[in-house]
Amino acid sequence: MKIVSVINYKGGVGKTTVTANLSAELAWRGYKVLMIDLDPQTNLTFSFIRPDEWQNSLAETKTIKQAFDSLIDGSTFDINSLIVEPARVKQRLDGNGKLHLISSHLGLINVDLDLATLLAGANMKQSKKNFLKVHRRLADGIADIPSGEYDVVLIDCPPNFNIVTKTAIVASDYILVPTRPDFLSTLGIDYLIRNMNELVRDYNDYAEEGEDATAPIMPSTIGVLFNMIQERSEAPIQAQQTYISQLSRLGGLVIFDDYIKRNDTLFASAPEEGVPVVLKGTTGGTYKSVVDGLEAVASEFVDKIDL
Repeated sequence: MKIVSVINYKGGVGKTTVTANLSAELAWRGYKVLMIDLDPQTNLTFSFIRPDEWQNSLAETKTIKQAFDSLIDGSTFDINSLIVEPARVKQRLDGNGKLHLISSHLGLINVDLDLATLLAGANMKQSKKNFLKVHRRLADGIADIPSGEYDVVLIDCPPNFNIVTKTAIVASDYILVPTRPDFLSTLGIDYLIRNMNELVRDYNDYAEEGEDATAPIMPSTIGVLFNMIQERSEAPIQAQQTYISQLSRLGGLVIFDDYIKRNDTLFASAPEEGVPVVLKGTTGGTYKSVVDGLEAVASEFVDKIDL
């Protein structure tokens, strides 16, 4: 099972669009996919689950917030109890693959403060133990999922580097960074990569010490994926190509060869319908062009993580 976090400091870069459509396309190809929504904005959740359904059936007992609440209050927890199968996308997949979801919660935004209180310890040894316990919360939960249940887990992260986001990085084999081709969206990517590398170093320093030694983590950044691309003559417009080229010149960053094209009408209407664009089945030149791009991104993603 491959675990991939989808992350960018900047909001509005299409993290949820990428996660939803990539997950749906992989499921359509026959893969077994689990999505985890870690963003308190719950956009991924509401892309598949109606808000009233979420409120009535999931909000109290079946969101990822329960995973962190149980750590805070010391209660037992089973991540498998949080998994749901969105009905509308299941119908569209028609048995091709599997697409499941662990939904988010608006209250997740307050969890970081409570988790921070758990990081303290009476001495250095206890502090390091608490650091590992808190930062491994999501990894330990995912480890309880039966072997072979999923081929890939995609985690939609919030646009920050708080503790909840760090638990996703600790749990991940790979990091995917979606971005728009503009100044603000690409500005913090190098800083994000450096912060992730620092987290990995700190975690591994703590992990190898003492009687509670645990395996080190080695998440790999599989690449930057450009989203919301406007084309002219089947290539990004010059203004966007400038930022693509600039980011390509940053040392150590891999850029996806393929990209997701911009179509505000198609992508804006998809969440209300509960079915990602890539599964809509609509015909027509514009739709086909967008879906062709999504499919190419999915193929490149499969190759990069050796799925």
